[in-house]
Amino acid sequence: MPVQYDIRGRTATAIGASIERAIRQGRLAAGDHLPTVRALASRLRVSPATVLGAYHSLRRRGLLVARGRGGTSVSARPPLPTRAAPPVPRHARNLGDGNPDPALLPRLDGALAALDPRPRLYTERGADPALLAIAARQFAAEGIPIPALCVVGGALDGIERALQAHLRPGDRVAVEDPGFSAVLDLAGALGLAVEPMRVDDRGPLPDEMERALRRGAHACVITPRAQNPTGAALDVRRAAELRRVLARHPETLVLEDDHAGPVAGSPAVTLCDADRRRWAVVRSVSKSLGPDLRLAVMSGDPTTITRVEGRQLIGAGWVSHILQGLVVRLWSDAQVTRLLRRAEAAYAARRAAMLRALATHGIAASGRSGMNVWVPVAEEVTTVRLLLDAGWAVTGGERFRIHSPPAIRISIATLAPEDAGAVAAALATVLAPARQTRSA
Repeated sequence: MPVQYDIRGRTATAIGASIERAIRQGRLAAGDHLPTVRALASRLRVSPATVLGAYHSLRRRGLLVARGRGGTSVSARPPLPTRAAPPVPRHARNLGDGNPDPALLPRLDGALAALDPRPRLYTERGADPALLAIAARQFAAEGIPIPALCVVGGALDGIERALQAHLRPGDRVAVEDPGFSAVLDLAGALGLAVEPMRVDDRGPLPDEMERALRRGAHACVITPRAQNPTGAALDVRRAAELRRVLARHPETLVLEDDHAGPVAGSPAVTLCDADRRRWAVVRSVSKSLGPDLRLAVMSGDPTTITRVEGRQLIGAGWVSHILQGLVVRLWSDAQVTRLLRRAEAAYAARRAAMLRALATHGIAASGRSGMNVWVPVAEEVTTVRLLLDAGWAVTGGERFRIHSPPAIRISIATLAPEDAGAVAAALATVLAPARQTRSA
């Protein structure tokens, strides 16, 4: 049902400002449904075109989303500073935030102490050559081409800059469904129309990619491993199938979000090659070295990389040399390398334990890589609420979905294998009434 919030205004600008103010103040929350265009026009005594203009403006800025018969609602992460989400109750374990395990992140004190202490000036802007050299070796060892490299402020920063380098508001972009909510929100904030591609355990389905590209998608955003929220990971066979699809669409911009990198639990597989006209692979350090290190290295075709760097120069200018120096030292530290291997093994063990525990109760789930397990359910809101009552905070799947069916996301990064059984048992209890009804 639409939220009964007193939207005001006689012009599209005023109506839009009223809705935006309500989102900012927390009176309209993520997922809240707005009145239909005709209903709001009748209430405000304005033309439907006026309300449609207000809704369209807010959708173009990423505040609202329209899903056909599902109506218009507030986006999962509107690009506004809003009130923080309510904290997880003390009685509950947080399996919903998607953070890496702090115990598996390297300490920064040694790397900080080794940094060059001299002040850096505007004349020294740009990428650290040592960082680019290490990144080039990593990419080359994994079969990822390196015709050009740059450093950006995290995976989403790189994706945003690459999309802006080639696309304009109104263009279509193919995205995974379910897929990372921030990518969906980013597309909305950039005024791009999304073309969903269903995924399975091995990534986007080839026929889904073909359909999205035939519908005019100018770009395609893929998570090659540790896909959020499903844990999907490309394998060699699926990558070959998708490459054949992309070969029929040589002008499509292909973007790969390798956000988990060495702790993904699956080998790097890429859809990109040096002969492709427009592409980029973005590797973030947030999951492996720490979310506060807002840094990613991007490899791509020379045109894309040059455009990304050019736009960066007139904005942020460059990524802090302090952050770049930290990553150089961490990537060069043998102890950190061993820690990353231990982290990869730990996440894999925790993920496998969760999947086994769910299977014991006959609950289907996916999670080939990464830090999440995706569990289809009949009804998300009730499942999330009842699990929270049982002491487990998980995330409802709505924010990740376009057309794919309901599910919940369980983040396993901090869940010890011996605790997986308790989570699965609680979920089995929550799902029991619905499963009994279906079998009756």
